[in-house]
Amino acid sequence: MLAQLVRSDLKLPAELTKSITIYLLISVGIHGGIELSHIHLNEAIPSIAIAIVLGIALPIIAYFTIINIGKLDRLNAVAIATHYGSVSAGTFLTAIAFLEVMHVDYEKHPVIMLAIMESPAILVGLMLATSIRKKYALGSPVIESNQQALVKEAFTNGSILLLLGGILIGDIATEKSLKSILPFFDQLFMGVLCIFLLAMGMEAGKKIGDFKLAGRFLIGFGIIMPVLSGCVGVMIGHYVLGFSIGGATLVGVLAASASYIAVPPAMRMAIPEANPSLYLTLALGVTFPFNVVFGIPLYYGFACFLN
Repeated sequence: MLAQLVRSDLKLPAELTKSITIYLLISVGIHGGIELSHIHLNEAIPSIAIAIVLGIALPIIAYFTIINIGKLDRLNAVAIATHYGSVSAGTFLTAIAFLEVMHVDYEKHPVIMLAIMESPAILVGLMLATSIRKKYALGSPVIESNQQALVKEAFTNGSILLLLGGILIGDIATEKSLKSILPFFDQLFMGVLCIFLLAMGMEAGKKIGDFKLAGRFLIGFGIIMPVLSGCVGVMIGHYVLGFSIGGATLVGVLAASASYIAVPPAMRMAIPEANPSLYLTLALGVTFPFNVVFGIPLYYGFACFLN
């Protein structure tokens, strides 16, 4: 962020950032799949159900909060709420690194939840936008013609396929096969994550200039919403799923994070009238750095308190 504030010429190639994201998602998926190969599928069903419920409930709660308290127009509210119903892979990866540095064990079920929670929020956003257009006669041929493409995007997004593919590989590969690739996905992980966070910090820094557009309410929303939903997620992880401190922390991080990779292009297609500066500033410029610096330790501390 500092590099952006001082207008440094520091830049990372877009393709490098994309490659790093691919590496991190596959790595997390493989490690999750390895752990899941040791448990029965039925044990993962409660986590999958919770992921779907959170993916549906969070954007609805965020939407009504924004229109009733923030008094923002409904289509912009839908676009913002959809981001907060989805998840941030970058925040989740940072949380995993945090737990590993703290030598805290965690269940691998949240990796499946990460892969699942992206799609429901996009579908909820699509349905809310369609309902608003019909109710308030805001007809738009753009969203009507793109509904099928949006539904497809919700289930075939690259990040979702990478995570699910990694989980499948980790689950079915033999121990001998895994030994040949794990050095690459183990020993480089932390270093690659550092470069990823550098890139994300630079992207967050670019959004600082848009803070005035967001206004006090939305900036407050970008902090308070993740804190509340994160604490609820920790309680669900602890009381409902029976996870350890590490697992409950990761569920809290999933509930608290806001997507800045998969949802923005979907919202550009679904709600072209919505202002990208608003939802990108909140997700990437406010919520992401807040969660990385303050949120993850907060959710971890709350999980420790519940234990």
